[in-house]
Amino acid sequence: MPVYLQDNWIGWLWSLGPMAVLGLIFWWVMAAITRADRNERKAYAKIEAEERAKRGLPAK
Repeated sequence: MPVYLQDNWIGWLWSLGPMAVLGLIFWWVMAAITRADRNERKAYAKIEAEERAKRGLPAK
């Protein structure tokens, strides 16, 4: 492979690499937020069902 093509590949990696890393970090953060929200809603629904059962109300 000629040298000038290797230089282009290295330049492309240096320019696209940080964007890919930031994209992966963004994906990881959004997945963590979504997972935390799902777990919080599940816990809240469980507490609400227990409180309704204590008061003799029908389940939602």
